[in-house]
Amino acid sequence: MGMSGAYGQSNEKESIATIERALELGHNFLDTADYYLAGHNELLIGKAIRGKRDKAFLSVKTGQMVSPMGPGPVNGHPDYIRNMVMHSLQRLKTDYIDLYTTARVDPNIPIEETVGAMAELVRKGLVRYIGLSEASADSIRKAAVVHPIAALQIEYSLWTRDIEREVLPTIRELGIGLVGYAPLSRGFLSGEFTTPEDIKDHRANMPRYQGENFYKNLELVDQIKALAVAKSCSPSQLAIAWVLAQGDDIITIPGTKRVKYLEENIAAENILLTPQDLKSIEAIVPAGSAAGTRYPEKFMNALNR
Repeated sequence: MGMSGAYGQSNEKESIATIERALELGHNFLDTADYYLAGHNELLIGKAIRGKRDKAFLSVKTGQMVSPMGPGPVNGHPDYIRNMVMHSLQRLKTDYIDLYTTARVDPNIPIEETVGAMAELVRKGLVRYIGLSEASADSIRKAAVVHPIAALQIEYSLWTRDIEREVLPTIRELGIGLVGYAPLSRGFLSGEFTTPEDIKDHRANMPRYQGENFYKNLELVDQIKALAVAKSCSPSQLAIAWVLAQGDDIITIPGTKRVKYLEENIAAENILLTPQDLKSIEAIVPAGSAAGTRYPEKFMNALNR
């Protein structure tokens, strides 16, 4: 997403080099969406994996309508799903998508109908696996009756642990993997920011980056930094390592558009967090400790639906 203008300007040449480096290092899960800059991101990935399709696992989200003002309505209508997958295949220059995921649950369309359309795509060989994103435990159960759900993509980090109450136990019961996005809480956990004025993109509209919330969260980051120093790693690596330590059924997708940060993120998998490390982290950043919601209020009702 960051390669298509989500966090300021990006460079196509550098972005492609980053994707190629990821594949070279054996990290093949490429997450995109048909609405990332109106298909730009899929076109970019299509260029990057040309001649290397067999090395890439393509994860594509659909169903989120986007306008210049930001996220719009969710569309899970079967006809929309059938139409959009063809556009994605064309832009990615591939004849199949590995994991096709609904970005949000459409409150106006039964989840069974949305997943039923996706199941058709599997039967036609256009899609290998079906995923959900930001779905409630109830919706996940309903969807799984229609067709096996391979993965749930949802925000999961030291600062966002809502899923631990109900959603995570549900997907583990059903044998569904977790794809945790925003493991660095959109960069805050990297320790790069010192004042709200450092934020020059859409994150400035997110409650955790604003006013008093920002400074409360900054105090947590400072403590995470101290733990990272003790582990001889960066705060980003510590945050990623924590997510990976939560289970073998979890992968995480830290976004980056530069080789330097890609390599730093990948190195996090070599950090072993001991039981004592995990206790120390829990003491500093217990569930619910982050100040502010993860999205502006008007977008929160699209989550856990």
